[in-house]
Amino acid sequence: MMTDTTLESLLRRDRAIVAAAIATLAAVAWIYILWLVAGMGMTDMAMPGSGTDGAMPMEPGMHMDMDMNMDMGGGPGTDPLDSLLGISPRPWGAVEAAFTLTMWVVMMVGMMLPSASPMILLYARVGRQSLRDGKPFASSGYFTGGYLIAWTGFALVATLGQWLIEGTLLTPALASASRIFSGIVLIVAGLYQWTPLKDACLSQCQAPIVFLQRQGGFRSDPRGAMRLGFRHGLYCVGCCWALMGLLFVGGIMNVLWIAAIALFVLAEKLVPAGRLLSRAAGVALIAFGLWQLAVVPG
Repeated sequence: MMTDTTLESLLRRDRAIVAAAIATLAAVAWIYILWLVAGMGMTDMAMPGSGTDGAMPMEPGMHMDMDMNMDMGGGPGTDPLDSLLGISPRPWGAVEAAFTLTMWVVMMVGMMLPSASPMILLYARVGRQSLRDGKPFASSGYFTGGYLIAWTGFALVATLGQWLIEGTLLTPALASASRIFSGIVLIVAGLYQWTPLKDACLSQCQAPIVFLQRQGGFRSDPRGAMRLGFRHGLYCVGCCWALMGLLFVGGIMNVLWIAAIALFVLAEKLVPAGRLLSRAAGVALIAFGLWQLAVVPG
């Protein structure tokens, strides 16, 4: 039988393994995102005129001044949103659909795992304390898997959304091609920051130990651990779905935009005044959205 000293040493190492696994997954996801962006840039360079007519610049905010000069099939000065209902989505092949879904899944892993790491590490710690003779590392892995399944579901919805608006409301660089569309998304995201549902979901993400207590505590069996992780993932989706929708405004492949949203999500969960931060961001998003609608040509 192992001594307490040996056991504690092993468990501390186990926690380091969990942390290293989270960091590795997030790093691999970000490397993949950068690889996609680099490949997209090479494609734009190979397309004549893509720098001025098709693709939008990747610097945050710059596409807002250029998208109004683009002719998306509605004639000069016509917003793409005006003709959306009359245009059928472009057919996707199985490979393109799978590639897009993979892109969204990996992007969610890179953006959300860092903010979920306190919950995952706490779960591993509680598991070690509750079941000294069990396998807390395996349970933590199942918990993380359940969490990522929830975000995979969101990625599937986002992929569907991209398919529906690609070529009408999105530029070839996958940023908004419509001030009206941008304004609506920004206002919706801003208003959601003030809703009771946002507060309820954020509270579950901000206090991991409270979440575990309300859900009945640590689960040692794989199915229970995965179900608990999935439930926590649903709370995180409920907290952040509107913020993720902003990717359709600033650019799905805009690395700076992706990083800014990921950092805000992390701060929202870790900063003690996270609710105030959410509301302040909500006001800013609503104001920016109203400005987008106000400058639309008549």
